[in-house]
Amino acid sequence: MTSIGSKAVCRHVIAMSLFALCAFSAAAQNYPSRTIRLVVPFSPGGGTDFFARVVAGKLTQALGQQVAVDNRAGAGGIIGTDLVAKAAPDGYTLLMGHTGTLAINPALYAKVPYDPVRDFSPVSLVAISPLVLVTNPSLPVKSVKELVALAKRRPGQITYASGGSGTGTHLSAELFKMMAGVDLTHVPYKGTGIALTAGISGETATLFSTLPPAVPHIKSGGRLRALAVTSSERSKVVPEIATMAESGLPGYESTLRYGVLLPAGAADAIVSALRQAVSRVLTQPDFVEALARDGAEPLSSTPDEFRAVMAIEAKKWAAVVKASNLQMQ
Repeated sequence: MTSIGSKAVCRHVIAMSLFALCAFSAAAQNYPSRTIRLVVPFSPGGGTDFFARVVAGKLTQALGQQVAVDNRAGAGGIIGTDLVAKAAPDGYTLLMGHTGTLAINPALYAKVPYDPVRDFSPVSLVAISPLVLVTNPSLPVKSVKELVALAKRRPGQITYASGGSGTGTHLSAELFKMMAGVDLTHVPYKGTGIALTAGISGETATLFSTLPPAVPHIKSGGRLRALAVTSSERSKVVPEIATMAESGLPGYESTLRYGVLLPAGAADAIVSALRQAVSRVLTQPDFVEALARDGAEPLSSTPDEFRAVMAIEAKKWAAVVKASNLQMQ
């Protein structure tokens, strides 16, 4: 009787598993059939939120279902990112991830509750945004080479502002210090805007800034002097500004890459449907124009390319974090 009972239980389990699989397959084929949530792991008004809202609006049109932005800020993006990592992989919870949450945080923070490789199914990259190295005009340098030479003559005397310890603006400067072999003194502020003001006023000598707030001060009045952009190629927003590589620091690149991800385990049909929709969005002229206004450019990828890019970024920034002796709690 025990053997017969065990066989009956096994048949029941198999039947239930097949039923669940068929139901999941049918749901994937009918995807999407209701509102989709796009989680932004930062507060409204920042760069990630901006990209998410532009993408959400366009995906709503492409998918025929509402894509609603859900801001879940906290702990450097960890709270919102972890929320998506633990969500059901049914295609109705997405993450707007970027280099910081996926490649930097695991090295920067002592404990991160999610694994950026194991816990997510990448869909596609959507945008890339460089920074710009600027100085206060009172600093007697007009090029990256001159800044490096001055910093070597005055080790530790030249200050640089950042939007806070562990931010992209901070780590971009630390990467610069490593590659140029110079010693600059870090002055962290509570936000990029405040750091930019410090650079304009002369409170600090230099900084790496996101493009949009810096460009008006570079182009009008000369309140900031631009030395180089941090991307491997010149930015279409300010094509007159050379890259770091062109300016004497070959191999330097520090950009924020943004992309859409699902929780791990999402059906291939759902990943494919979302990727096709994102691909259509990235070619729309008004989407490209919207990104350009925020100093970014569209960037498409396959899921595998997304994974590969973040693996490279993770290795690079882990080395920077280690060399800088940075550790966030």
